[in-house]
Amino acid sequence: MNKRVTLKWIAVAAALVATAGAQAQQTIKIANIVELSGGGATAGTNFKNGVELAVKEINAAGGILGKKIETVTSDTQSNPGVAKGLTQKAVDDGVFAIFGPVFSGSIMVSMAESRRAELPNWTGGEAAAITQQGNPYIFRTSFTQATAMPKVAKYITTKSKELAVIYVNNDFGKGGLDMIKKALAGTSTKIVAEISTDAGQVDFSAAVLKAKQSNADAVFVYSNEEESARALRELRKQGWNKPIIGETTLTGQKVIELAGDAANGAVAHVGLTVDAPNPEMLKFKAKFYQDYKYISDHNGIKGYTGVYSMKAAIEKVGKLDRKAVAQAMKGLEISAKKYPGIIMDVSFDQNGDLDRESYMVEVKAGKQEVVATLPPLNAPAKK
Repeated sequence: MNKRVTLKWIAVAAALVATAGAQAQQTIKIANIVELSGGGATAGTNFKNGVELAVKEINAAGGILGKKIETVTSDTQSNPGVAKGLTQKAVDDGVFAIFGPVFSGSIMVSMAESRRAELPNWTGGEAAAITQQGNPYIFRTSFTQATAMPKVAKYITTKSKELAVIYVNNDFGKGGLDMIKKALAGTSTKIVAEISTDAGQVDFSAAVLKAKQSNADAVFVYSNEEESARALRELRKQGWNKPIIGETTLTGQKVIELAGDAANGAVAHVGLTVDAPNPEMLKFKAKFYQDYKYISDHNGIKGYTGVYSMKAAIEKVGKLDRKAVAQAMKGLEISAKKYPGIIMDVSFDQNGDLDRESYMVEVKAGKQEVVATLPPLNAPAKK
């Protein structure tokens, strides 16, 4: 091959590379790494659907900075090791951002890979430890336990002097136990029983019996959706007629469906509910149902609002710079008036944790009913 032909092929190759690069820049590629099978399937599927609904809306409105979002979805199988491997693959594939996993145990493992690649990562995980490690690339789409537990603790102190806690023995459950103990320290409520259960546990008869034997006047249930439903059924089966209190997972839509009448009367603090008295939330509820033919739980809202927070951060920076977008998320305040898809005004702190208003709900006749709207934890005091 002569020199002229060689130079010609080099020029062709360079043109192809430039064309490929230009094409790649026409989209914002994100990885949806979520639990579609295993114990986290309910949470992960809702989260994925919420992400995809937001992407559909944003793309229909012209995208972000004129570029459409492209999603690639992978199933972690609710396995932290698989989640880590999928995150490594997403990094190798050159995605702009990652959404998921939802389970705290999985994100605790996988986020080391997105951090190493300086790749923004939004998660629905609630364990306090997720954002306590100084990772500048991790952002929540839900409350941290450190924010949520002080809110629910205020309610508990009005209902209980001696509390039994049934919790799941994993990163999520142990983090919640630590935070509710911290939130109740120094109050008139004493925790008289700490009852550990396993992820995926089917039989809750022994756990409920321990709660009854503790002579507690209320029980706080902190577990994943399926286990929460089993706990509620067993509590009713054993005749528990005292307050049943929890956090978001206790009164989720899937729990209500699985527990049936046993869910009625359960009270929980929820950061997100499709039944909130908020026009934008009701619009989301209707759009989600139209696309997926079922009612979203809080995880669907987490995925949906997470994509809109990414949009707000990118537009603040004005360019597709992953590191700059991550920096812009720190201290970012997003107005629902400017970005209706964020649903509620929200602010992010320097750790990637968010703050916004939330709700106390009670399950009545098989549905969540908002009984109180709570202000952001760090809302300025009214003068």
